[in-house]
Amino acid sequence: MHKRPDLIVCEQCDAVYQRPRLGPREVAHCLRCDAELDRDTGKRLEQLLPLTIAALILFVLANAFPIVTIELQGLSADTTLIGAVIALTRDGMSEVALLVMATTLLFPLIQLAVLFYLLLPSSRQARPPGFVLLLRLMQAARPWGMIEVFMLGILVALIKLSNMAEVIPGPALWSFGGLAVLLTVVVSFNPRYIWHICAQRPADPGETGT
Repeated sequence: MHKRPDLIVCEQCDAVYQRPRLGPREVAHCLRCDAELDRDTGKRLEQLLPLTIAALILFVLANAFPIVTIELQGLSADTTLIGAVIALTRDGMSEVALLVMATTLLFPLIQLAVLFYLLLPSSRQARPPGFVLLLRLMQAARPWGMIEVFMLGILVALIKLSNMAEVIPGPALWSFGGLAVLLTVVVSFNPRYIWHICAQRPADPGETGT
């Protein structure tokens, strides 16, 4: 299919327009249905890379250290997220363990890793290999990352446990909190703007897609 980076198609009503040149912070809307067609991203892509790196660092910290330490009658116990997944599996709750691992580990990591790869300075010169596939993969993984839901569950559990034992927040808990905030900022960036910016770059010879 012949590609026309000078044209833009409304995602809501399929109306076709000449791609406008936008000034700082300007937004183009469809004349037919008023849906957003394009917007000036300014330096947002440049700002997105350090935020993505920070989120990846917090992701590692959140999974490397204990979430909480519980002390009761002189005994203490702590666990990491991976340890909780293993414990759920051992208790015969494999489905729950798989759901926790997918929504708090796998899908958020996919989003961050793909975004980091696409935002690398080397990727600004030409569309990186696998650009189309990775962009679609990141878009598909977005609804399944549920770090904020996990954080809410932890806070509810901590409130209930605080009446029975001493609960000491671990480094991973604070890391998860920061990660939830950064993920909200990073993932809220519409991937189609990365697509628009990269549309005029030379594609990888082996890459296919529209």
